[in-house]
Amino acid sequence: MLHIYRTTLRTQRRTLGDQLGRVLQPAVTGMMPLSTLQSPWPIRHCSANHVRTFDTMLKARRAEARRSVLVQVSSERSYNELYRYCSQFGEITSAHHYRVDGDSSSDGDCHYILLEYKNREEADAAMQSGVFSTERPGVRARSIFMWFRTGPKPRLVTPTNDTVRQLALVDGSRPIDEQELNALLASAETIDDQVTVLHRVTKLNDLGKRLRFLAVRQLESSLQGMFPQAVAHPFGSSVNGYGRMGCDLDVILDLDCRSGEPPDRNARLVYHTKATNPNERTQVQRQLESIGDVLQLFLPGVNSVRRILKARVPIVKYHHEHLDLEIDLTMNNKAGVYMSELLYLFGELDHRVRPLTFAVRRWAQAVGLTNQAPGYWITNFSLTMLVMYFLQQLPAPILPSINKLIQLSAAAKESNGVVPPLARLGGDGEDAEWVCSFLKNPSIYECFRSTNQSTLEELLHQFFTFYAQFDFNQRAISLNIAGTILKPDHCPMYIVNPLETVLNVSKNVNLEETELFRIQVRNALWLLETHGKEAVVQAGSEPSEWGLVSLFGPRKQLERITPQMFFTKRMLNVKDIFDEVPADDATGRHPASYRNPAVKNQIASIHRSTKAAIGKLQGGSAGGANGGRSTVVEGTNVKLKGGNTKRR
Repeated sequence: MLHIYRTTLRTQRRTLGDQLGRVLQPAVTGMMPLSTLQSPWPIRHCSANHVRTFDTMLKARRAEARRSVLVQVSSERSYNELYRYCSQFGEITSAHHYRVDGDSSSDGDCHYILLEYKNREEADAAMQSGVFSTERPGVRARSIFMWFRTGPKPRLVTPTNDTVRQLALVDGSRPIDEQELNALLASAETIDDQVTVLHRVTKLNDLGKRLRFLAVRQLESSLQGMFPQAVAHPFGSSVNGYGRMGCDLDVILDLDCRSGEPPDRNARLVYHTKATNPNERTQVQRQLESIGDVLQLFLPGVNSVRRILKARVPIVKYHHEHLDLEIDLTMNNKAGVYMSELLYLFGELDHRVRPLTFAVRRWAQAVGLTNQAPGYWITNFSLTMLVMYFLQQLPAPILPSINKLIQLSAAAKESNGVVPPLARLGGDGEDAEWVCSFLKNPSIYECFRSTNQSTLEELLHQFFTFYAQFDFNQRAISLNIAGTILKPDHCPMYIVNPLETVLNVSKNVNLEETELFRIQVRNALWLLETHGKEAVVQAGSEPSEWGLVSLFGPRKQLERITPQMFFTKRMLNVKDIFDEVPADDATGRHPASYRNPAVKNQIASIHRSTKAAIGKLQGGSAGGANGGRSTVVEGTNVKLKGGNTKRR
């Protein structure tokens, strides 16, 4: 797997063709020293990328975080001095710089350098050497987040031959801007190259993953004093391989990761425990509220803690200022972890899965189908499910059904002949769901290989064509069988949750957004067919707006289609038909104008007949008997009999 790294090294800019060649070049380790990578997107092999399974990837990332410390510095120019100082604690194997934008109240941007040591003992020695500042009083909590203060002036000595390891990247957390991305896409040769470039320069890079696992480590270490078996499980786009630069971190906190294991029957000493609330939801809410207090009061870098405890899944949201990261914390619900593992497995089965998903997500964001705030629109998770199902139903499937994966996992036992045990999903009751062991079987990553040879360009065309014709009114999508079923309810869009099949992934999507999705896929299909590179050149249009740029380029941001575009405004207000006073004098509005003379004549005829009918009513009420009192209906001069008549 390739990882793209952003950098702002002060070097001469290369042409777009050279930059594109660097991005599309496969990563070859050991052929080029890291310091010679002068491209804005240098490619570097990640130490955690030689592993394939989800569990081993997580284990490698946790080990990286355990060997790392984060130090705030004045700028990247402080790196040499920091490197020499921190080298006294052990061998530094890698160093990464990034910058967090400051606000108006601060002195400027904040610069950080992430140092990774060779082993965890050296990282612990560096952390234990830290001291608390007497100039900045605060809660004296030791952590891996420190700052590098000014030391004594160095003496003039003969320079030594000590070499300083080069920074792996500078300003590594900054995402590529829209203008630079569109220029890079426009310089590609084919749409297939555009999709590949989009994936490689916008996906979450190695530094982003390291920072997220530092946040996981901080959360675990803050609670393991009271809960030694506490484990924070990251899930979502940060770990499933579909995350982009700047994505949030989702974490599930398990206070006792060994709670499901059977106790030792021979042990005679039993821990005293605190009684829990019989209502599990209430218990989770109270625990999250207390954990939110701990985060806000004691952990360095944590601020803006928000407790959303009344939601269907109670969560605590907070911002980490040192990592420039938004974090969502929940408890006990492992479904998100298993879903992340399933998506990671799909991405590893074929190299085209993730680039195609990135292209579809970027397109949906540009045309207004998705939104960062929760609501009735399609989420990125629902879009990912749509892409996975599309790849399953191809004549030559790129992805198998989940039921097929279960069969392959059962057939391919591990070398010792033991299949990993089942993992429980949900509570401890009889109705608890079960996840099959195929997610934990390493051999499943090699059991399926597709014979489909379609390019990314062809797959993108086929995706839009497929959903432009899909019957969302009657059919529901199921990744378990790689097919459709009759919709169990009247939700406009129904996608069966692969692991909890009684749930609808897209239950929040309303009818308007479903119709908008169908409109947008048809429009995208038309744009791809009419805005190919050759067609744009022949038409004399701007050569930079072709392929993916025509789907979500700068103009596309201003030309979003909305359902309101398909409803015309009223030709006139009905009140104007009965209004005897000229509109200009009564309300300040201009008289209604009609484009069609026939419509104008019809309105005039209706006006005359209505006046005649009103005149007859007035004449009948005036000649009426009984001398009863009459009431005038406001605005019509119509008199109605009866003293108790109510105005309507």
